[in-house]
Amino acid sequence: MPVPDFQSFFRPLLDLAADGKEHSIQEARESIGKTMALSEEDMKELLPSGTQTKFDNRVAWAKSYFVQGKVLESSRRGYFKISQRGLDLHKRGHKRIDIRILNQYPEFIEFHKARGAKEEEVEPSSETPEEMLQKSYESIRSDLAGQVVQRIASNSPQFFERLVVDLMVAMGYGGSRADAGKSIGGSGDEGIDGIIKEDRLGLDLVYLQAKRWEGTVGRPEVQKFVGALHGKRAKKGVFITTGKFSDDATRYVETIDPKVILINGRMLAELMIDYGLGTTTTATFQIQRVDSDYFTQE
Repeated sequence: MPVPDFQSFFRPLLDLAADGKEHSIQEARESIGKTMALSEEDMKELLPSGTQTKFDNRVAWAKSYFVQGKVLESSRRGYFKISQRGLDLHKRGHKRIDIRILNQYPEFIEFHKARGAKEEEVEPSSETPEEMLQKSYESIRSDLAGQVVQRIASNSPQFFERLVVDLMVAMGYGGSRADAGKSIGGSGDEGIDGIIKEDRLGLDLVYLQAKRWEGTVGRPEVQKFVGALHGKRAKKGVFITTGKFSDDATRYVETIDPKVILINGRMLAELMIDYGLGTTTTATFQIQRVDSDYFTQE
């Protein structure tokens, strides 16, 4: 089964703490995992950032929400105990505890309402704040990638060829932009659009094919490129298109030598965003955590 929604972690966490003993966050993970009967695969599901599992993230945020609502107390680093408020809440026997229930506590409201917002504007969510932020980021990034692909398609083939060189240089290939420019554009015969140095010393070369297509690039086109690579005794090639590659073409390059990387329109846009090519930053948000070392007395 998939990892349950964020608020489903509240009740089992409170049940664990109800014995009045001190518990570690690791105990909480193990106890809640058993209660929810999650498989090992479920427990390994990652957040969009890929830096933490969804399960661990939700356990940590459930504990944080309870601490903010004075339901739990942080007894020491990585540990917690139930408060009197928490014991009273447990005695009420709610089948499900959610944010609407925590909203009865003024301390919780104070933490979660936006500056200047009214109390009734604090809405419950099935996701942790970190998950919501990451999902919003992914949505904005996906929309931006779509816009980038459209802009590329509306420009000339010559612009696309320059874009490919700019991207390769931004990724660390080709040395300087001037060096890369010298090695591109003069070898359009035999199915190769350009050559770029793999590193600043030019110890190896990468052969490029750039196709500004809207449709699907099939295996025959890729085979032509591979044949051209064999003719040059080349070991590495990159085939970039504004369209997409067929499944047959993708499977084909997985089993051949030389090494060929296929970059479709969406991947191209993602790389441009990652390396700041053709895009600009409008806002930056930092997610910080408590520096436990600072608060630890020697």
